[in-house]
Amino acid sequence: MLTLYQFEPVWGLPNASPFCMKLETYLRMTHLDYQVDTNADVRKAPKGKLPYIEDKGCIIADSNLIIEYLKTTYGDPLDGHLSRADAAIALAMRRLIEENLYWVLVYSRWMDEENWPQTKAVYFSDLPLLLRTLVPKIARKTVVQNLHGHGLGRHTESEIYQIAALDLQALSDFLQDKPYFMGDQPTTLDASAYSCLANILNDTLTSPLRDKAVQLENLAAYCDRMHETYYA
Repeated sequence: MLTLYQFEPVWGLPNASPFCMKLETYLRMTHLDYQVDTNADVRKAPKGKLPYIEDKGCIIADSNLIIEYLKTTYGDPLDGHLSRADAAIALAMRRLIEENLYWVLVYSRWMDEENWPQTKAVYFSDLPLLLRTLVPKIARKTVVQNLHGHGLGRHTESEIYQIAALDLQALSDFLQDKPYFMGDQPTTLDASAYSCLANILNDTLTSPLRDKAVQLENLAAYCDRMHETYYA
């Protein structure tokens, strides 16, 4: 059976990692049999990140590469009906979510001083006392470097949240009153969108990012529908 290696659920979310949650959501959407292992050491994971899967003796990392593998191996029940133009739009929207909006979520958790204590507690509270003091500082420094390398971290806090507000508004305007982002049928884009938006809307942490998402009522209603359909 396919094994999904990912983080444990926290904050009432299926996963606090949008990419882990995206992959599990995809598996549920496609009704593929799988089991979850939350004991994997991320330091020993392929590419040093979660999620990854093991299937038929193969280990594949990166949520997008995994989904492409699953489509090739088990078929494409979600996206097969899309025209080439619609598939291109779905890919562009997924890039908006995963390559831009996601990084603002990271910023809100790791760099926002009001949220950092809770983020630190979730990720590092199980460490021995000495490591609990040192490791969070090292990890946070790495996040700072990643944000700076991405480019987002070079902006002020207000500019960062302004960028995210435009992304969220674009998603809301594109979704409108449709059941799913690409229309009446769910697609892979929905696994990505739901996982990121649900993490943003989660009320454990507060930020201008969440405040903007809450104002866009169709995004919250969409997340409620996705949760009810795939996780209830």
